[in-house]
Amino acid sequence: MLWLNCLMVDRSSVNPVGAVGMTDLFQILRDGRPRTRSELAQLSGLARSTVALRIEILTNLGLVGPVKDALSTGGRPSSRVALTADDKFVLAVDIGASHVRIALSNLHGTPLVQDSSDLEIARGPEFVLNWVIQAALALFSSTGRSISGLLAVGVGLPGPVEHKSGRPINPPIMPGWDRFDVPGWLQPHFPVPVLVDNDVNIMALGEREQAWSNTEDLVFVKIATGIGAGIISGGQLQRGAQGIAGDIGHIQVARGSAVLCRCGNYGCLEALASGPALAACLSAEGTPALNGQDVVDLVKGGNFAAIQAVRQAGRDIGEVLTACVSLINPSVIVIGGSMVQVGDQLIAGLREVVYSRSMPLATQNLQIAQSSAGANAAVLGASMLAIHHALSPERIDAMIGC
Repeated sequence: MLWLNCLMVDRSSVNPVGAVGMTDLFQILRDGRPRTRSELAQLSGLARSTVALRIEILTNLGLVGPVKDALSTGGRPSSRVALTADDKFVLAVDIGASHVRIALSNLHGTPLVQDSSDLEIARGPEFVLNWVIQAALALFSSTGRSISGLLAVGVGLPGPVEHKSGRPINPPIMPGWDRFDVPGWLQPHFPVPVLVDNDVNIMALGEREQAWSNTEDLVFVKIATGIGAGIISGGQLQRGAQGIAGDIGHIQVARGSAVLCRCGNYGCLEALASGPALAACLSAEGTPALNGQDVVDLVKGGNFAAIQAVRQAGRDIGEVLTACVSLINPSVIVIGGSMVQVGDQLIAGLREVVYSRSMPLATQNLQIAQSSAGANAAVLGASMLAIHHALSPERIDAMIGC
């Protein structure tokens, strides 16, 4: 899997030793394409002898290695080198409201081995993170991998996160997690950088990696217990000043002015269109449903009331996304989360409003699609979060000792 398109390398941040040198040479190889030393010399502007020396250093670090020789036009075949995907790896952690998934992934973001458990995040950070630690150590043991090959850990949480510190900030469905030092809890067991972000942000990274690698402007919308969006604009993930960019679940929808949200306000999108909100609405109207999965089952069973409720939820979400289309002008809106299991009814309602109310110029090439990564979006995104950091120019310089 190639993922160079997910990256925006800031060349100005590369130090003088790495500039058009060691670090840049490695960044060229990050797209996964094998190249000869002659090709690398041409691309980098370095002498072949210098390229050979720096490839040797990167090989000794376990970051690149030889691949099958290229076809030769005569004489000795030219050996090619490429990113070594499996010698180094990252730990990806997806923590949801009621589940935890972890994976050891190679440097292309492909999971090598995975584990999961149905855990309620309300059990608290110590309980949940201790499960992560023990399960990850078991994965190391089962694969015979040494922790010395681990480069970074990526973690997704279902709430606002201060990305710089990795601490969740006032998360509404995470009792006991407010300002908890997630990196500080994990790093004694995994002595590498620990990157923590909102789960919808990492799902946006994962979905882009899976299906939209050439897309610079994408909005990923998660519809589940809550509703949120991950925004990629100009190829960069947008977190905002306090890390809550994309918190569309608490934008007011006109028809919900009398509906109280758990945040304390009235008319929030989440209070109208999330899985629990739909279940509560159906139950109040005589169609029993305890949660979002019950709503999914009712729709799949052809229940008319559930189908109508889901279609209206799509319209409500579309109302909010119409404003997002005008503000952000994405080329793709991807719909994910557990509620997409209801099928076409939800997205049909959403498209109905977005395409009818947005300016024609904003929607003439706009695609609205269901997530292709599905339940794997968050784990893939967590791995990409870790990989992007671990293989950044600054980290490679640090590994080389520049």
